[in-house]
Amino acid sequence: MPDAERVVFRTLRSMLRRRGGEATAVTVDSDLYGELALDSLEVAELSAVLEDDLGRDPYTEGITPRTVGEVIEFYDR
Repeated sequence: MPDAERVVFRTLRSMLRRRGGEATAVTVDSDLYGELALDSLEVAELSAVLEDDLGRDPYTEGITPRTVGEVIEFYDR
C-alpha cells in the first residue's frame, strides 16, 4: 500500500495548486473546510483519489475528518 501521508499531502497540494491564487501551506493541523476551504466538489475529488490510490477513504465509510491529520489517522487504524 502506498504511504497514506504522502498520498494525502500530494493530493491536497495538487488540488490547491489547480485552484490558483496564493499558495496555502498544508500541515497535519490544516482544517480541510476552514483553512484549506475545500468545497463539496473538492471533498468528492479527494474521496475519489484516496479510494483509487489507497483502496478506501474515510468519507465512503461515513467518517468526516476535519483536519489533514484526521484523514491520515484513518489509514493508521
